[in-house]
Order: sequence, then C-alpha cells, then structure tokens
Amino acid sequence: MKKIPMTAKGVEKLNIELRHLKNVVRPKIIYAISESRKHGDLKENAEYHAAREEQAFCEKRIKEIESKLYHAQIIDIKNILFTGKVVFGSTVDILNVSTGKKFVFCIVGDDESNFKNGLISINSPIARSLIGKKILDTVSVNTPSGIIKYKILNIRYI
Repeated sequence: MKKIPMTAKGVEKLNIELRHLKNVVRPKIIYAISESRKHGDLKENAEYHAAREEQAFCEKRIKEIESKLYHAQIIDIKNILFTGKVVFGSTVDILNVSTGKKFVFCIVGDDESNFKNGLISINSPIARSLIGKKILDTVSVNTPSGIIKYKILNIRYI
C-alpha cells in the first residue's frame, strides 16, 4: 500500500480517537458483554448481541485507524520551504471569477477533508488544480456544472 499524505494535525486527531477507542470505548464494551452474559441464554439475549455488534464496529475502526497511521506520510507545513506556491497543507484564499465569491481552503489528506470547515482533499479537483500555482494565477476546475475559474488571492503556510 502506498503512503497516505496527512498533516500533523490530522495524525494527532487520529491518535486521539485511537486512544479513546482503546482506553474508553473498548473497556465499556467488554464490561457490557460480561454483564449481559450474566442474564442467561445468549441466543435470545438482545443486550449481548448489541454489545457484540458494537464491539465489532469498534475493533474495525481501531484497525482502520492503525492502518492509516502506519501508512501515513506526515507532511508538516512548518518544515516546507516557502516557495510562494500552493502545496499540501497550505491555506489558499481564492475568488470565483464569475460570481465574485471568495473561499478559503486548506489542502489536506483524504481522511482529514471536511468541506464545511474549509478542508479539501489533496485528491479533489479544486486542490489538484491549485497545487503548484502562485498568487494571482487563475485556475480552471472541471465540475459537474461546468468549468469554474478561480483566482488565487493569497497563500498561507500555517
């Protein structure tokens, strides 16, 4: 499997979730399973089956996070030479040329992306069109509703 680019913040967020799952959620589930076993026949014990199902989801998520962390290529924007170009981890202010609407996006890994919070995936069409460009460059992005042109107003490395 190839390396997955992630920001240092994204890795920390996954580590926090992993610790929570292992140290809080998993013990609660184990306790719920042991308590539900005390109620008799396991075939008809809804509490037992619900706890086992929750355990399966928890263990699957733990394995998923561990795999992502194992394959993560941590890119810390603070360690990158600032070339004045859009790179992974940079925050970009852009302007929709036709509507005049401004947007602020930070380019992050797939697992970190959250469009509502201004975090876009490195693999999204808009991020791919911005990578390597400079302030005042105009980029064209293919969208389902047609080509949209954006002008880069500012690039920050935070």
